[in-house]
Amino acid sequence: MSGPDGLKARLKARGAELDDRGSGAGALIIFSILFLALAAFVVDGGMAISQRERAADIAEQAARFAAQDIDRAALYAGSGGAPINFQNCDRRVRRFAEESKMALPDVNASYCVSASARQVQVEIQLTYKPVLGLYHRGPVTVRGRAVAESVTG
Repeated sequence: MSGPDGLKARLKARGAELDDRGSGAGALIIFSILFLALAAFVVDGGMAISQRERAADIAEQAARFAAQDIDRAALYAGSGGAPINFQNCDRRVRRFAEESKMALPDVNASYCVSASARQVQVEIQLTYKPVLGLYHRGPVTVRGRAVAESVTG
C-alpha cells in the first residue's frame, strides 16, 4: 500500500497507538495523593498544636490547684507567707487530671516534678490519635509543664 491511501492507513494506525485518552486519570491520581498528603499535614499538624496547648493549659490549672492546698496552721501561726502542703502535690495533680476527663493512662503519667512550701512544678501527659495518620503511626503523646507559686501580699 503505497500512495495516499496507504499513507492515510499508516497515519490512522499510528494515531491509535499514540492516543492520549486516559492520561488525565494519571494526573488525577497524582493530584489526589498530593491533596491527601497536604490535608493530613494540615489536619494532624493542627491537632498536634492544639493538644500541646491543651496539655500546657491543663498543667497550668493543675499547678494552681496543687498550690491552693495551703497549710492553714502555718498560715495562722504567722510563719510568713502561705506555705503549700507540697506533700499532697501528686494526689492533687491526679485529682485535677481526673476531673479534666483525661484518659486513665494519662492521669497516671501526670505528676509533680518538684514541690516545696513556696512552689510546685507539674507535668501533664496527653495522648491522642491523629485523624489521618499519614505522618504519625499510632498514638502520639504530648506533655505540658507549669509552675505555680504561693504569693501573699
